[in-house]
Amino acid sequence: MKLEENKFEDEIGQAMEDNPLETEPVGKLIARFAIPATISMLVSSLYNIVDQIFIGRGVGLLGNAATNVAFPISIICTATALMLGIGSASNYNLQAGAGNQKRASQIAGTGLSMLVLSGTAIMLLVLLFLEPLIHIFGVTKEVLPYAIDYTSITAFGIPFLILTTGGNHIIRADRSPTYSMTCMLSGAVINTILDPLFIFGFHWGMKGAAAATIIGQIISGIMVVVYFARFRKMKLERKMLIPRWMFTKKIMALGMASCVNQVAMAIVQITMNNILRYYGERSIYGTDIPLACVGIIAKVNMIFMAFCIGLSQGCQPIWGFNRGAKHYDRVKQTYRMAFVIAISVGIFFFLCFQLFPRQITMLFGDGSEEYFQFAERYFRIFMLLTCINGIQPMSSGFFTSIGKAKLGVVVSVTRQLVFLLPLIVLLPKFLGIDGVMYAGPVADLAAAVIAMGFARRELGRMTQMEEKAL
Repeated sequence: MKLEENKFEDEIGQAMEDNPLETEPVGKLIARFAIPATISMLVSSLYNIVDQIFIGRGVGLLGNAATNVAFPISIICTATALMLGIGSASNYNLQAGAGNQKRASQIAGTGLSMLVLSGTAIMLLVLLFLEPLIHIFGVTKEVLPYAIDYTSITAFGIPFLILTTGGNHIIRADRSPTYSMTCMLSGAVINTILDPLFIFGFHWGMKGAAAATIIGQIISGIMVVVYFARFRKMKLERKMLIPRWMFTKKIMALGMASCVNQVAMAIVQITMNNILRYYGERSIYGTDIPLACVGIIAKVNMIFMAFCIGLSQGCQPIWGFNRGAKHYDRVKQTYRMAFVIAISVGIFFFLCFQLFPRQITMLFGDGSEEYFQFAERYFRIFMLLTCINGIQPMSSGFFTSIGKAKLGVVVSVTRQLVFLLPLIVLLPKFLGIDGVMYAGPVADLAAAVIAMGFARRELGRMTQMEEKAL
């Protein structure tokens, strides 16, 4: 056994000697890893946004409302993929940085197997309990047939969606960010080409949008499999693909923050759909306009969050490897640069949301004047503090990457569960449907303040560890 381990380490030793994660300038590394990661996240967002645009123009308001009702399933899939993918990648980089390459590869193998198993399990659950789930998610009688048509088909793409989303984190940890980006980009391009063909050319409506989505997901999933079969840099043996509970626990621990954040988003989305349905019925907007508008704005916000999460994911190998190697100065420098980038991106999107809400909404199809009025108000109020909204997800990723799993979970739930969920329940009792809008900026501010406080504490601790090492 000892001889086998030594042979394994010798095979990858030379590759690890000049690892760019500990030698290249931090700014260059962030660009190298964060740009492909951000493009991957943007492409992932396009699956939902492209569907929303073509459905809005080909099916109408009820079609947009249906995708919003079905959106929690997508969030749950993403939560599972991020838990296993980010958890595997974080553990891989920490172990690789500490020189434990064989253990790092074993963790990656377990992560890949768990992605496949969990994707299959979720697909079966959704297909078995589809209609009850759709009702829980806040569907109305008019929207129900559209939601069933869409979700009954997209459910078959769940295993490929989870493998692609989670597997790309492991590919990026294996120092192949460009291939990771290509996996996501290929599926999105195929989806974008097939959407208008299926919806307008074949007149398949919601079923056409769903079919285009899963074909793109299948192609991306196959590319992930091909990478680990032929192009990987890590030493990955077949026996390493057998899931081991000791590694699964470690993966779940470091991936839990991202998972909990996504689950919290699903809980908030379900609660919000039901509250909008209740208070919308008592307003001038009715039930379907709020559901459709909020669905559109949630998808548009995914573009902004793609930049923030892509930045965090791109920095993850840098944070993790250098924390494992005890290069604290590089960890701190990476966080500070990521903070500045997150704020800059937030300011840009804040201006877009405040200045062009109607124009953005019009991309997703036509509607009544009340429809556009609600969308404008929701953009300008709910997204008021977009300028600081990237701090919390970026900081949560930072804590996870340096092995602070519990702190990552705490920061990840602050906005969604601790602040936003109670506010969207309480404020409408006093402000009606507008209460949902005002809950957004209050939650954003509180979450950003807490994230910055914890980050400052952790950076200070690293400074103390540096001083002790001198």
